[in-house]
Order: sequence, then C-alpha cells, then structure tokens
Amino acid sequence: MNPYLALALTSLFWSGNHIVGRAIAGHVPPYNAALFRWLLPLIIALPFVHRYLRRDWPHIVDNWKILLFAGLTGGAIFSAAQYVGLGLTTALNTSVLNSITPVAIVAVGALFFRERLSALQILGIFVSSMGVLFLISRGDFRTLTSINFNYGDLIILGNMILFAIYSCALRKLPKLHWLTFIFVIAAISSCFLIPLAAWELVSGQHFEVSLRTVSALLYFGIFVSFLGYALWSSGVEKLGASRGGPFLHLIPIYSAVLAYIFLGEKLMAFHALGFALILCGVWAASGRKAKPANASR
Repeated sequence: MNPYLALALTSLFWSGNHIVGRAIAGHVPPYNAALFRWLLPLIIALPFVHRYLRRDWPHIVDNWKILLFAGLTGGAIFSAAQYVGLGLTTALNTSVLNSITPVAIVAVGALFFRERLSALQILGIFVSSMGVLFLISRGDFRTLTSINFNYGDLIILGNMILFAIYSCALRKLPKLHWLTFIFVIAAISSCFLIPLAAWELVSGQHFEVSLRTVSALLYFGIFVSFLGYALWSSGVEKLGASRGGPFLHLIPIYSAVLAYIFLGEKLMAFHALGFALILCGVWAASGRKAKPANASR
C-alpha cells in the first residue's frame, strides 16, 4: 500500500481509541482491555500465518531480541499503560499529550539514530502541532492553561515517549511478512499481559460484559491493533519514523469529522483553520527524507 495512505488510515483507526478507551474505563479493567486488544489479532492471524511463519522463522530466531523489545514496548507495555492512564485522566488531556508524539519521535531519531531533519520538516512538525492545539483549545490557546494534569497524564506522557522509541526501533526489525509481524507482536504482548489480566480478575476488579464493552474490545483488536499496527509499520518502514510521525496529527481531524457525522456536532471556523494547519504541517513534514548525520553530501 502507498505509505501515505497507510499512515492516513492508521490515524483514522487510532482516532477513536482514546475516546472508546475512556468510555469503557471502569467497565473493563485496563490490563484485560490491553489483553483483548492483542489476543484478538493473534486469533485472527492464526489460520493464515502458517506458511509465512515457516518462511520467516530463521529471521525470527536470529532477531528475537529486537522482536521481543518491539512486542513489549509497542505492544504489551504501551497498550496496558494507555488504558491505565485513560482510567485516570480525560480524553482531552490525552489528546494534548498525544500531540507530543511526533516531536518525541524526532528527538529519539536524532539522539539514537543520528537522523537529521530539514528546516521544512521541522517547520511542518511545528505547524501541525499548533493545528492540533488550536483544535483542542477550540481556537483559544488560553484555555490550555486551565487544563489540570494528574498522575494519569504522567503515564500517558511516558507512554508517548515509549511509542516514539518503538517507532524508531522499527528500522531495526528484520524483513517479515506483515502477518508474521502482527502474529509475533500479538503473541509476545498476550503472553506478557495474561498474568496481569488474571491478577486483575482475581483481585476482584469488575469486568462488565455488554454490547458496549464487547464492541469496544472488537474495535481495539481489529482496527487499533491488527490493521493499525500493520499499516503503521508498513508506512514507517517506507518513509521513516520522523516523516511518518506527523501523520498522528491527523487523529483530531478524524475525531472532529466522526463527531460531526455520528454525533451531530457542528464544525466551526476554528475546525477549518485547525484542519488547514495540520494538513499543511503534515505535508511539509512528510516531504524529502532527511539524511543521517554520517551520510555523504
């Protein structure tokens, strides 16, 4: 798939994650939500992955350390911490902190992979970030000063940095079929999360089985994890993490449009200006790939 389309679809699938995750907080324990988010992709991939898994097995064995790292950082720990944080903070705070991710990806790429960005890409990241904050503040940046941050926000902030590390580390992964990759990441994440989810249930935390919670878990498993991670990995592999990161700023655009379509919320003038800033910033930031620091000129 075209990497730009892949990353745009990823943001679409991830746009509802914070809202849905916040909606089921208190109805599904966070470790159980994270477990089902990865157990479902494991089940979906199982009937189809056999021949790809056999072909890729030597690469899996030779690169098990980086695959384990990716499964823990981008899969198990990231998902678990995300739902723990959403249970302690608001979707608004999470959206504000989510805007830090592209900047964190750039910082990690520069520190650990000596990746340089052009002035246009830096400007693009800044402009798209301003567009996100403009949408969140509804056109008045002064409202951002009234946001109260708590312990859950620290978890979300740390999680954004963790996802930045995971995204940059994707360049170290071996060449695997995308079904193999999803299967391996889902298997590692599920194995790590099963004892934590069991502990939640044994400790008496409530798991409500209803249409809302089942629908939410299906959404997490199919769109957020199975399709979202496959498309994100494909796009980042072709464009690089620093160029792919700004596509995450499309998430608030999708959220606003979906709210207009399904909830009847009005689109205002600040939406149009915010959308324009984000789209211009993403276009600039996803331009020509920057050379690594040691590249010849």
